[in-house]
Amino acid sequence: MTEFTKTLCPYCGVGCGLEVSPPAQQGKATNRDSQGNPIWRVRGDKSHPSSQGMLCVKGATIAESLDKNRLHYPMVRDSLNQEFRRVSWDEAFDLITKRIQTVRFTQGAEALCMYGSGQFQTEDYYIAQKLMKGCLGTNNFDANSRLCMSSAVAGYIQSFGADGPPCCYEDLELTDCAFLIGTNTAECHPIVFNRLEKYHKKNRKVKMIVVDPRRTPTAEAADLHLAIRPGTDIDLLNGIAHLLMRWNYINTMFMDDCTSNFPAYAEVIRHYPPEIVAHQCGISIEDLETAARYWGQSERVLSLWSMGVNQSSEGTAKVRTIINLHLMTGQIGKPGAGPFSLTGQPNAMGGREAGGLSHLLPGYRALKNPQHRAEVEECWGLKPGQISSIPGRSVWDMITGLENGAVELLWIAATNPAVSMPDLERTKKALLRSPFTIYQDAYYPTETSAYAHVLLPAAQWGEKTGVMTNSERVVTLCQAFRQPPREAKADWEIFAEVGRRLGFEKEFAFANSAEVYAEFVKLTKTRPCDMTGISHAQLQAEGATQWPHPEESPNCTDAINRVSPKRLYTNLRFHTPDGRARFGAYYSKGLAEPPDPDYPFVLTNGRLYGHWHTQTRTGRIEKICKMHPEPFIEIHPRDAAKLGIVDNMSVEVRSRRGKAKFPAKVTKAIAPGTVFVPMHWGSLWADNAEANALTHPESCPDSLQPELKACAVQLTPISVEVTIKDYQLQSSQW
Repeated sequence: MTEFTKTLCPYCGVGCGLEVSPPAQQGKATNRDSQGNPIWRVRGDKSHPSSQGMLCVKGATIAESLDKNRLHYPMVRDSLNQEFRRVSWDEAFDLITKRIQTVRFTQGAEALCMYGSGQFQTEDYYIAQKLMKGCLGTNNFDANSRLCMSSAVAGYIQSFGADGPPCCYEDLELTDCAFLIGTNTAECHPIVFNRLEKYHKKNRKVKMIVVDPRRTPTAEAADLHLAIRPGTDIDLLNGIAHLLMRWNYINTMFMDDCTSNFPAYAEVIRHYPPEIVAHQCGISIEDLETAARYWGQSERVLSLWSMGVNQSSEGTAKVRTIINLHLMTGQIGKPGAGPFSLTGQPNAMGGREAGGLSHLLPGYRALKNPQHRAEVEECWGLKPGQISSIPGRSVWDMITGLENGAVELLWIAATNPAVSMPDLERTKKALLRSPFTIYQDAYYPTETSAYAHVLLPAAQWGEKTGVMTNSERVVTLCQAFRQPPREAKADWEIFAEVGRRLGFEKEFAFANSAEVYAEFVKLTKTRPCDMTGISHAQLQAEGATQWPHPEESPNCTDAINRVSPKRLYTNLRFHTPDGRARFGAYYSKGLAEPPDPDYPFVLTNGRLYGHWHTQTRTGRIEKICKMHPEPFIEIHPRDAAKLGIVDNMSVEVRSRRGKAKFPAKVTKAIAPGTVFVPMHWGSLWADNAEANALTHPESCPDSLQPELKACAVQLTPISVEVTIKDYQLQSSQW
């Protein structure tokens, strides 16, 4: 019998269960890649509740990246124009701890920053919080969730009083109407979409609405595709609300009993009649009315969204305006209904639980809340007041802190900001100014490694045991099935060793990740994300489980008091002081950088099915690279004809911040006036094809999430003759 290790896919937030077995098995040929290298076998875990044995091409090929271009040893250099030299872990730890102490005693703890990742396991996140926010006394820990999910976090907290998606994947197969906005689920969260699409095909009465300027594979499956202009999401949502009010598709009893602030919202939506909304959004009145009718006539409405909503200067307002539609129609707290954000990274949810943003503390606590700080200080054995009341720097504030000299040490782990940050040329210049950058990753090179003074080799997926939480709050134990290569270490072990060497021995006296997790769950007791009934041993014995999962619930015999973790707010009581969900009243402000005569197009960007983020893994997998061999720019035929652009012609794209170059894909799948490029290609994978060389850093005032999804650009076709002349000019200068 083959011995499989159960684990979780380390890509998106769907959280698909995997089973992994060694390359060599009795009676079978050794499993090898095209170069003959042995690779672990991967299959879907049929017992995992979220994915039910399904997996996409990324999950199926994940093992092929395990041994490619790995960072094996600590490396250091004194300046960025030097070569790295190999050092021992002792030398690396001594260098880091001395530098931290120097910065603390000369500039203060506020000059220390750490930027982490949804690739972390919960144990990694938690130890980083304890080190930075607890022992070092600075809240300057942020994660790439700031670029991904922070608007959803802020929206849930403001509307419901706490973070946490209230729905579950079972709702995909119970809804009457799926409303997808700002998400290309078919490519970005394929297994979620597979479940929804199968159900939709079998039940023709079930409606699917997709809101997206592109006719994506997701939109192809919809009953109604609303190709709105970028930046008009709130116009559309308020317009739907206007019609729901006009046609009396509202649940007044629910609103009276369970919500607050509806009058302010009603005053706003009064100003969004169909004629104005259809014109603003660039859609027909008929389609707007159809969307409102689908929503109003459905008993169970499920909304799904992702980066197209979150990555906006109005991100929190958009999230709350989606939630408003659920509140006015009572579409929450029941099967098949509710607002459901689709998380971008495998453990972005676990990061939120562990306090992994610069304004949070573990257990869904807020830094600004004195009681919350006191509770964490008590758990960590710190003196009162040790945790600062001042929210730390967001990742963009870290970049500006490098510019003005306020940040003296930047520690980056498991993420690649030299590709993923907005206004990339400015970001790179700031990284060049960093006095001391530690970069901790499994792979080398990455684009960010060029800006590091210290490289630390990290264990990755399959090489360390820890916990991750997916979009539907399902907690899975990801068990190690192989040793880390050479000298690589788990992220939490690196953080803990630095903590001990800084003098905090008792605070980091953990023998293994199970002990780390056991301490973390204590901080969730009685919190909205209560996980006190979960442990490594319990997950190993019983499999993945969903929170809330308090300590008492497994042995609870009282059916009335037993917690049902599938859906939140089934009792229609929320985490606000008065127990009511709050309407948010927002007028649409539009794009932070709208098009104008000089920059007449709106550029949007996103993921492709095979690649993930900045290709640190997928760029090293042959099958995926063949699937997506190069970047491109989508442009509507009408716009292409005006500019003389044809298929595969090279197009220069300029914004006010930078430029890039892509081959054209002329297609009716993109709305006129809008162009699309994939965001995966950094400088390692293509020349001059970085989407974020074009984007701007303007962000949502509540979530601080940048508007990565839209900026104004101009397009210039590049003829072959111009390209040759440029080459000859450059050659003559060499």
